[in-house]
Order: sequence, then C-alpha cells, then structure tokens
Amino acid sequence: MSTSDRDRAAVQQHVLEVAASILERDGVLAVSTRSVAAAAGIRAASLYQLFGDKDALLTALAQHAFDLYLSDKQTLAQTDDPVADMRRGWDAHVDFGLRHPAFYLLMYGPNRPGRRPLAANQATEQLRGFLDRTASAGCLRIAPALAGELLLAGVTGVTLTLVSTPAQERDLQVSTKMRDSVIAALTVEPQPAADPTAVSGTSVIAPRALALDAALSDAQVGRSDVDLPLRPTEVALLRDWLHRLTV
Repeated sequence: MSTSDRDRAAVQQHVLEVAASILERDGVLAVSTRSVAAAAGIRAASLYQLFGDKDALLTALAQHAFDLYLSDKQTLAQTDDPVADMRRGWDAHVDFGLRHPAFYLLMYGPNRPGRRPLAANQATEQLRGFLDRTASAGCLRIAPALAGELLLAGVTGVTLTLVSTPAQERDLQVSTKMRDSVIAALTVEPQPAADPTAVSGTSVIAPRALALDAALSDAQVGRSDVDLPLRPTEVALLRDWLHRLTV
C-alpha cells in the first residue's frame, strides 16, 4: 500500500469513527455529510470523495458495526457443550444490541430492506459454521440452514424489541425465556451411541441423521480424515435420504 493510500485509509477511518460517535450519541437522523464533515474537520467535498453520498456512508457505518460485533463474538471461547455455547452466543448478541442500540438498528433495523453489509454475510457464515458443529455433535433437531434462520429471527426480534423499549421498562426475562424456548425447539441432548433407552422416531433419528450428514459434508470438502468408500453419486443419494429423515 502506497503512502497516499495509507493516508486515505487513515482519513477514512477517522471520518468513520467520527460518524460512529455521532450515530451512537444522536441517532441516525443526525448523521449527514455536512455534520460528519464538520465534526471530522474536513470539507464536505472531501467526504464525498472518500465515501460518496450519505447512503454510502451509512453502509460503511453498518459494515463498521458488524466488524465490532464479530470482534466481540470472537472473544467467546467454544466449549464441548454446543447448546450452552448457543445460549452464551444469544446473550452476547442481545448485550451488543443494548450497548450499541444505534448501531444495532442500522445493522438489523427494517429501514434498509433487501440490503445488508458484507459483514452481515460473514456473521451468518460464522453462525452456520457453529450450527454445523452443533449438528456434528448430534444436538440439532433440524438442518443447520433452517436452524440458523430461526435462531437469527428469534434473537434479532428480541433485541429490536428491547432496544425500542425505554431502559427503565426493559425486562430481560423476555430475552431469557425466548432464548430457552427457541434453543429447546432447535436442539436435543446428545444420545450415547449405545443408549438402550433410545427408541426409534424422528426425535431420536433426526439429530443422528444430521450428525452423519455433517460428517459426510466434512469428508467431502476435506475437513476430516475420513476416506469415503462411496462414489459421489452414492454420497449424494445417502445425503438425500438423511435430509428426508430430518423433515
């Protein structure tokens, strides 16, 4: 990166931090090219050269917010209990929203339909990877993709509700009860392979089918040491059967 590129990146970061301060202090309506340029000590024309219009600046702010969110999430250490990790991840998500309400509304609010920053996709991929691990552990009732959609819908709905409620009126039990209900609907306790009390039925078969499907997926993309003794068409057929067992 050249000196001029580094200088431009430094100015962009400074402007972004100034805009973030305005956003968190006064809300999204206070963020304008004029107010941000004045607070950052640059000309409005310079801000347009760096970011474009106000919409592009808000997009950059949303990206910045997701970067902060992902940085927070990375501090959560994974344990051998994916269901407990899911609860901790839910609580961390809600906590981020309550600590950064203006950011959260920009990230997940309904005022930007059909559009989301690249970091939102990164957050979704991170969640999907975690749910793949949960399925591999035999703890997931339904396919990871659908589980992710349901989990995200639940936690964002709760967080947006709490963010829009005056602080003195918030009841965090709303989050706790919703968390426990959603996670209970999506997960099961792992069954030992030789558990004599296990009986047939979708409540037992589905998590094991998902676990085997996750193992096959890992083997296909080289994430495990398993050498599959099946042809690709046979693996595809087996995975189709496994998916049917989870419906």
